[in-house]
Amino acid sequence: MQLWTDLEQVPPGFGPSVVTIGNFDGVHRGHQAVLDRILRLARSDAASAVAVTFHPHPSAVHRPDAAPELITGLEDRLALMERTGLDATLLVNYTLDFAAQTPEEFVARYLVDGLGARTVVVGHDVRFGKQNAGTLATMVELGGQHGFEVVAIEDVGDSGAEGDGHQRWSSTAVRALLAEGDVDQAADVLGRPHLVRGTVVHGDARGREMGFPTANLGDITGLVPADGVYAGWLRRGTAATCASLARPERDRAAVSGAGLGQEEILPAAISVGTNPTFDGVERRVEAYVLDRTDLDLYDQTVALEFVAHLRPTLRFDGMEPLIAQMNDDVARARKILRP
Repeated sequence: MQLWTDLEQVPPGFGPSVVTIGNFDGVHRGHQAVLDRILRLARSDAASAVAVTFHPHPSAVHRPDAAPELITGLEDRLALMERTGLDATLLVNYTLDFAAQTPEEFVARYLVDGLGARTVVVGHDVRFGKQNAGTLATMVELGGQHGFEVVAIEDVGDSGAEGDGHQRWSSTAVRALLAEGDVDQAADVLGRPHLVRGTVVHGDARGREMGFPTANLGDITGLVPADGVYAGWLRRGTAATCASLARPERDRAAVSGAGLGQEEILPAAISVGTNPTFDGVERRVEAYVLDRTDLDLYDQTVALEFVAHLRPTLRFDGMEPLIAQMNDDVARARKILRP
């Protein structure tokens, strides 16, 4: 996938293309269905499939106090978009100046002159241009003026019958599920386990004292789920960067000897919370790799995937009951991850 971070990087005369526009936070199954649609349209019309997306999120510019927490970091969002098979993504630096364009200016500059759009795929609730004045009707009218077709798509969701669990696949739904710690249902909407990414930093070393050395994450990107203990996976190695997400689902067995160009995928028990047993106040994300006490992960960038919620965060009367519970957590995580 070609990635352009400025309209000037698009090759002169690029096109024809099939284009869609969106934030794509989480790149959930609804987004994937939209991107699959533009891919099929592009392939049938000898055109390029292109997505236009934004960074930062528009809400962070217009309403920073009310902006949603992002499900995925930018690196992972782009990798997941690449995984769909897109030919190119135009990442627009979203600013107040950009937002001040009229709908006509945006369409002419970006979609027509920049990307050579032959078809534009949007949702029925599309809004674009200054003060979100552009609507689906506006896009259709501009398509007639500039010679591109507009394809409007319906919201998509799970396959349950109406009234029987049917829901729209949306970023809002994923955020709500993660806020409840329901990583299993979040994975159903996302089409994969939810992950966060960060750099391993030094903690209090209490886990090591108890026989469960943990990797504490700093500089975290991705939405951290509700406090609790989870079964999941820790991924490390240079291939554990966003490029690894472009691969299809794979066997979750550990790859030994991770190094340059390799990825190591390790089963883990993940804790999110403030360590109330020790009167902690700082919310932390840390992972114990099952049955491994020999790992040196400091200063490495790793990803944590959340597979199943094991229990809420609890306060224990001392280390002995906590260690007993941690042994139980590890046993349950092992059973889930290595059935």
